[in-house]
Parts: sequence; structure tokens; C-alpha cells
Amino acid sequence: MTNDREFDVIVWGASGFTGRLVAEYLNRQYGLNSDAPNNVKWAMAGRNAGKLGEVAESIGAGEAPLITAEAGNAKSLGEMARRAKAIVTTVGPYQLYGEPLVAACAAAGTDYVDLSGEPPFMRRMIDTYQDQAAASGARIVHSCGFDSIPFDLGVYYVQKLAREKFGRPASEVKGRVLAVKGGASGGTVASMLATMERIGDPFVRKVMRDPYSLAPDENAARPRQPGGNKPHYDADAKKWVAPFIMAPINTRNVHRSNMLMDYAYGGRFRYSEMMAAPNGPAAYAMAGGMGGFAGALAKPPSRVLLKKTVLPKPGEGPSKAQREAGFYKVLFIARDESGETVSAVVKGDRDPGYGSTSKLIAEAALCLAFDISHEETPGGVSTPAAAMGDKLITRLQEKAGLTFEPAE
Repeated sequence: MTNDREFDVIVWGASGFTGRLVAEYLNRQYGLNSDAPNNVKWAMAGRNAGKLGEVAESIGAGEAPLITAEAGNAKSLGEMARRAKAIVTTVGPYQLYGEPLVAACAAAGTDYVDLSGEPPFMRRMIDTYQDQAAASGARIVHSCGFDSIPFDLGVYYVQKLAREKFGRPASEVKGRVLAVKGGASGGTVASMLATMERIGDPFVRKVMRDPYSLAPDENAARPRQPGGNKPHYDADAKKWVAPFIMAPINTRNVHRSNMLMDYAYGGRFRYSEMMAAPNGPAAYAMAGGMGGFAGALAKPPSRVLLKKTVLPKPGEGPSKAQREAGFYKVLFIARDESGETVSAVVKGDRDPGYGSTSKLIAEAALCLAFDISHEETPGGVSTPAAAMGDKLITRLQEKAGLTFEPAE
């Protein structure tokens, strides 16, 4: 449907810190020269052409096409969307700035990937644009960074191992973050702040309380999900575990994947995510820290302070050395109803919030643009696992420094 587009990928928000990293990755990995191997036709977009030009020069992509488009200008977004097979957007918080571009892509039949960790925004996009995207062929895929690609695809991968071992999907999967160096991005914190500022809205409260809020299916079973808010010793992981800050996002995406794949994990599938701790006292300390952070987010004066002290200023983030020194490792344990288990490990070779995320979202866009036909994945609001599955896993292992392996 979009084979005749001028560009394969447009990076919107390329003058911001994360957008710049995405553009830098595309230039390094694929180049701009039409004779270069693995050539990709890509462009940089944002609201300020001067800043885009400065970024293009600084990353060695001075010949990159530059496109001006603003969130408040629907015409400019529509024109941009019609020029691309897929658009990467790093312009968040998405509940503040995201909908106009989703609308433009849904209308134009253009694939869309973002870094949204904002379930209320994502549910609104499902309710508002699912039918239009299905009609136009646009694949709208949220959460294409650290939240939630390693987790969504990690469950997808370990369930493949479960089917090979048990002959059927596992009834429960546990995701356990074993190690991580490098924190969440400023955009993630900004998204959390924006969500908490709207927590008085009954719709937002309902979405954040319901683990199935992104999988609206009135006819489906809704088994009670494992609690993820109390430290405990996990005998399967052989680790003490504590709450994981990204679980409210990732778990909802995993349940949506299951629904979109016709309940490939089973109709009574259960999923939980926790963070590994070295011992019991550390697990309780981590839980206390999480509780304190959540409490701060809930109070308007604390949110103002967090904005001033926690969020990076525009254009700021960790250094290249810090990004390259980062990593993460996540264990997935699939348990059959008989009690047997099979496990897998997903690893990333950069800090999760920036170094890895910039590669993940770029390759997700390219996977939609080049690897996934509309017969395989029709238009609609999807997830990384449901939309791209094995083909995205292959791309990420070949290009983006991720590994998916059975656990020893």
C-alpha cells in the first residue's frame, strides 16, 4: 500500500536527544548514499529546520532530507505522513503531543512506531483509530523501545520454547529483570509525570488499574493476574524480587499481544514482571524506593520538583560512553499447568533508556517498512510481538545488539 512512498522511514523529533540517536543510528548502519549496502531512504523531521540541519551536520548526515512538521499543524503532519512508508516518533509525552501524528498516519495508511509507555494514551488510540487504521492499512505500533520490545518479544520467544517442549503454550510466564545498567529515559519519567497529572480522570484510573486495559475483549476470560507489588523469594528464578517500574506498561502490552494473536498464549494466560534483588533486605529497600517514587508522583508539589531536578533539559542525556557501558538482562520463565518449566534470556548491549531504545525503534520501523506484508499484519493498532514477531527478533539480533536464547 505504501511501496511508492518517497521515504522508507522518517524520524520525527530528530532534533531531540533520543530522535538524534535514532537518526545517528540510521546514518551509521544504513548511510545516505544510494549505492551503499543496505541502503534505506530516510529523512529527519521536526518543527525547526535550523535545528534539524545542525543535528544532521553533527552526526555526519549533512545530506539528509529535512522535513518541517509540527504537532499543532495537522496539514504539515498529513503531508509528512504521505511521504513515508513508516514514521518513527520520539516526540512525547504522547498523551500531550502524540495523537495528531497517529491521526495523520491512520488516514494516510502509513506505519507508525513510538516509544509510548502511556497506557491511557494507547487505549485512546485503540478506541479512536483502530477502525480507520484497519481500513487504510496503517500499522500503529506503540511501545517500541525498552518498554516494551524486550518484554513483549521475550514472552513471545519463551512461549515458542514452551510449545516445542510441552506441545502447547505455557499457562504462566514470569519476567524477571536480572541486571540493568543505565536508567529509564527522561521521556519515560515525563510520561509517568504526565499520566499522574491526569490520574483524577476516571478513564485514566480505570486503565491504570486494569491489567487488560489494552486488550478490550468482552468475550474473553479474565483470570486474576499475579501481584507484582510485594517483595518475595522467587523459587523459579532463585532470586529475591521486588516491583519493577515498567511492569504496568509491559504487562498490558503482553496481554494485548495475546489477544491480537488469537490467544496464542491461552485464554487464561497469567504474566508478571519483577526486578531481581541480591537478597531480601535489598528487595524490601527497592520496594520502598519504588513506593516513595510513586508517592512523589502522586503529589503535585513533588511532581513539580521532579520536573526541575530529574528530567533532562531539552537535548540532554547520558554521554556516549555511558550509553555504551549500559546493558540489561531479562529472564523469562514459562510454567506449564503440570508444573514443568522452560526459560529464556533476553540481553541488550546498551543502556536501556537511550542506547538500546534508539536501535530498537529504528529497526521496528524498518521491519514494518521492509519485512512485514499487509497480508501478514494488516492495519490496526498493534504491538511489537503481534505485528512483527519472529522477523523483528531476527532484525534485532542481527542489527541491534539483542540476543534471545534458551536459558542454561
